[in-house]
Amino acid sequence: MEAVLRVEVVYALPDRCWRVPLQLPAGATVADALAAADLSARIPGVVVDPEGLAIYGQAATPATTLHDGDRVEVLRPLRVDPMQARRRRAREAGKA
Repeated sequence: MEAVLRVEVVYALPDRCWRVPLQLPAGATVADALAAADLSARIPGVVVDPEGLAIYGQAATPATTLHDGDRVEVLRPLRVDPMQARRRRAREAGKA
C-alpha cells in the first residue's frame, strides 16, 4: 500500500479564505499540490507566483517536497513596501 500525504493548499484575501484539503502520494511536491488544488478554477483571477509560496510561513518553491500535514500557502504580492509604510507611519506619528 502506497503512503498518502494529507496536506492542504490555502489562499487568503482580506475578507475570504480558501482551504483545499488534499491527499497526495508520498514524494509529492508543492507543484503537485497546486495542480491538484486547481485554484484558478476555484478563485477567479488568482495568479500563483512561484516566488510567493510558503509552507507554514517558511519560503517554498514548486519543487519543495511535502510532508504529511503540511499547509501550502499561496501568498499575495505586497501592495506597499514595508519600509515605505514604516516611514509613513513614523512621519504621521511625528505630526501628532
